[in-house]
Amino acid sequence: MPLEEYKRKRRFEETPEPAGKVEKKSTHRFVVQKHDATRLHYDFRLEMEGVLKSWAVPKGPSLDPADKRLAMQVEDHPVSYFDFEGTIPEGNYGAGTVMVWDVGTWQPLSPVPVDGKYVPGTEAEATAMLAKGDLKFRLKGKKLNGDFAMVKMKGRRPGSKGTEWLLIKKHDEYEVPGYDIDEYDESVLSKRSLAEIAGDAGAREWKSSRPAAGRGKVKAAWLADAVAKFDKKKREEKDGRKPPAKKKQKT
Repeated sequence: MPLEEYKRKRRFEETPEPAGKVEKKSTHRFVVQKHDATRLHYDFRLEMEGVLKSWAVPKGPSLDPADKRLAMQVEDHPVSYFDFEGTIPEGNYGAGTVMVWDVGTWQPLSPVPVDGKYVPGTEAEATAMLAKGDLKFRLKGKKLNGDFAMVKMKGRRPGSKGTEWLLIKKHDEYEVPGYDIDEYDESVLSKRSLAEIAGDAGAREWKSSRPAAGRGKVKAAWLADAVAKFDKKKREEKDGRKPPAKKKQKT
């Protein structure tokens, strides 16, 4: 069931995150939330099928087509999560500070280009592309604009859950070679930095008096492991070498 995993992971009496519901109609919005959990990352979300389809992007989205950003697909979030900004208390899943880094609308693109250019697609095409693992879309946001692709990685490594995608910027008038996401540390809603949100008592809508249950590290733990494996693979590809084969032990 949609949102079942989202609700299973959270204790709503302790976290300010919305419980939400599956909406009957999607309005094709997108949001990127900067999330300072155990490991800093960005949550990229597309409103689709009545929920927010979500990916954790460790290094954040880029406007440079040369960057292929690892994006780990996570559980669907409710549409009401769109403008969530504040602090998830310690002891809760994903504990840490959340900033609404960018918002806007997105448009599915037809999987087949016309005269070398991608043209607007349909809702049915978007659903099919997502299922296939190659979703093309156009963003119109305050920070991110232009054509992108979310491509599911084919080769599954041992221990992989098949949730690894790549977020890639397409070549167009909005590309920015050498794009540095760290230059843009300001909420599009409150105009505050991540540090200001973390230090704002008003952002802490609920602070649990119970001892931490240790669940806040769960998400970041697998994310850190995936990033380490991804970076290692990229280094090996860059060096033009393969990892050494394991030697068999003599019996």
